[in-house]
Amino acid sequence: MRSCLSRLVLAVALLPSFVLAATGHAGDVDPRIGTGGDGHTFPGATVPFGMIQLSPDTAMPDFKHAYKWAAGYQYGDDSIMGFSHTHFSGSGHSDLGDVLVMPIAGEVKLEPGDPAHPGSGYRSRFDHASEVEQAGYYAVTLADYGIRAELTAGRRVGWHRYTFPTGKSAHLLLDLRPSIYDYPGKVLWSKLQVAGDGTVTGCRTTRGWAPGRKLCFAMRFNQPIASRTLYDRENDVVYKGFKGPGNQPVDHDAQNGRALVGVFDFGTLAKPLEVKVAISPVSAANAVANLDADGKGWDFDARRAQARAAWDKALAVIDVDASATVRRQFYTALYHAMLSPTLSMDVNRQYRGPDHAVHQANGFEFYSTWSLWDVYRAQQPLMVLLNPERSTDFIRSLVAAREASPFGILPVWAYQGLETWCMIGYHAVPVIADAYVKGVRGFDAGKALDAMVASATYAPYGDLADYMKLGYVPIDKEPEGASKTLEYAYDDWSLAQMAKAMGRKDVAATFEKRAGNWKNAWDPKTGFMRARLSDGPFRTPFDPAAAGYGTDYTEGNAYQYSWYVPQDVPGLIRAMGGDAKFVQRLDDVFDAKIDPAHFKHVEDITGLIGWYAHGNEPSHHIAYLYDYAGAPWKTQRRLKQIMDSQYAARPDGLSGNDDLGQMSAWYVFTALGFYPVTPASDVYAIGRPFVGRATLHLTNGKNFTVSAAPLDDAHPYVGEVTLNGKPLAKPFLHHAQILAGGELHFRMQANPAR
Repeated sequence: MRSCLSRLVLAVALLPSFVLAATGHAGDVDPRIGTGGDGHTFPGATVPFGMIQLSPDTAMPDFKHAYKWAAGYQYGDDSIMGFSHTHFSGSGHSDLGDVLVMPIAGEVKLEPGDPAHPGSGYRSRFDHASEVEQAGYYAVTLADYGIRAELTAGRRVGWHRYTFPTGKSAHLLLDLRPSIYDYPGKVLWSKLQVAGDGTVTGCRTTRGWAPGRKLCFAMRFNQPIASRTLYDRENDVVYKGFKGPGNQPVDHDAQNGRALVGVFDFGTLAKPLEVKVAISPVSAANAVANLDADGKGWDFDARRAQARAAWDKALAVIDVDASATVRRQFYTALYHAMLSPTLSMDVNRQYRGPDHAVHQANGFEFYSTWSLWDVYRAQQPLMVLLNPERSTDFIRSLVAAREASPFGILPVWAYQGLETWCMIGYHAVPVIADAYVKGVRGFDAGKALDAMVASATYAPYGDLADYMKLGYVPIDKEPEGASKTLEYAYDDWSLAQMAKAMGRKDVAATFEKRAGNWKNAWDPKTGFMRARLSDGPFRTPFDPAAAGYGTDYTEGNAYQYSWYVPQDVPGLIRAMGGDAKFVQRLDDVFDAKIDPAHFKHVEDITGLIGWYAHGNEPSHHIAYLYDYAGAPWKTQRRLKQIMDSQYAARPDGLSGNDDLGQMSAWYVFTALGFYPVTPASDVYAIGRPFVGRATLHLTNGKNFTVSAAPLDDAHPYVGEVTLNGKPLAKPFLHHAQILAGGELHFRMQANPAR
């Protein structure tokens, strides 16, 4: 009987989905891609760079077992715990999962229960056949309740529509206890209140990835609450203070504590229950203001259409002519690349900074969620190319965060304005430099350069003190010294490029010199990048295959990190003995026979092709390095190998964490036929395209088209590349050439053009 009801509700819900799917590029997006395996994407509703990510959570286990559920959802699970309003897309570590709600028909249970024992709590089983995942919309049938759940989103408001079975009492449970990457004591404090007009507000402070993070919300319903109960489920506190007014939970208008649950009862309903929820990083009052401004009315379908239109507009920046499967992969990748950074500012322009204080964004929108170790490589350069106006807000946000930082430096890995100190480098520097070098303005370049220099000279960060003194990060003072030396040197080079473009020769000279520090990590005897001790020698014993914490490297080994000199590839080629030896060593990396179990202790190193690990970012530029050594046909061959094995149009279609759009941005660039090996230069390395035709509609009003013929598996190599009909002499393209408009054409052929 329940399955029949599910089919009936599903059939009704699918009709408008079919109609919407017929228009725009959003119809090619498949949010399921990356929700299985290690992709860590979420299938729920959001808009481009929006504050809300309203998505189902299948589990929120404790942090020791939570890696698979970094986005709250795993495609292989068969039950849903609820729907929360904040998620990371593709992160390796995690947090969030705020303001979790669950619709319930009939008996209410206050604990989520064990997924292995259906009926043991409020979670519900579901079937993937009942799911609809589209850009800006998600729907599923909660089989244990017979409820059809639909979600859509605006920039600051999440919209829910729940269709309950006839004759069953309708409830909505709000649980302020669980978090993604959960553990006992994570919730420091929470508040829950019901106003006279039925508006539910609250705040929660957590001790998570960003300690002391505060998130507030405001919630309204389209139907009156018949009754409600507010519970404090914390039982292990010796003293809770004096009891407030009322003898039963149903009497309470407000609750404070660390384990709050609210249940809102609506009786039997003749029409669907609609819920709208706004969030704020500042206060409950701001959340109400966000709801008042962005959450007017009760027209779920109109809001869904608006979310769809926002995605159609965002994705229309590129028109692609390709097979249905390739279009699905391409536009899903572009969609994933447009999820972060996220808006982190209320309608009154207030935001919370890294000092935990409230600040005002004057003349720009404040964005946070910065996985900078990842996104500086391709995701942010893609935004510079496609949406430089948005990049201006991103940069102003980074500089504003630096101004509010207790440490006076740019973000490293921040979300909702707060710092986590995750990963290495000072990679906000190349994000800013890349935009400036490519002509993005609209921000105070002087302030930005000051922020970059402050970050690159803050001695306590990652042992920059020794790096500035010795020219390398000594492994006896700081872990992962080889990786840090190499990444600092690249960041220094990017800083120098911006200083040079600004005419600041003094700053440029200082950091150009520091950019050469990569040579201090190069060991000509072993032919690898290595970490040195404070007194000079390389650390021994040395195993180039060793990876992970305690080694010379960050989430990698010598085979992966020895190529990390994007600012001086010619210098690296000379160090390795010239073009032929360089190419042979690249081949050795890709052709090595490696057991994936070698990296079982480093969960982020995935997507292996030999030692090459496409599932993690240090490898992302390596295939393009053949271009620099006179063997572009080998770049073309390796790209085909990577695209065929590391991406697929299915839930497990990403070989590693999408890392807030970096894996996806790599796909977009590579599908177009070029890639930013060295962000903060204006040069792209040319590979080979994977779409027959793509037109970029640039914000300067010009179009840039990439075309390829014949494009099929029988013609995997490039015979000739022409720009506006003229052959390119070298496999490189300049940013200004793209902005000028025109056509980049690839004549494909069966055999390599050696």
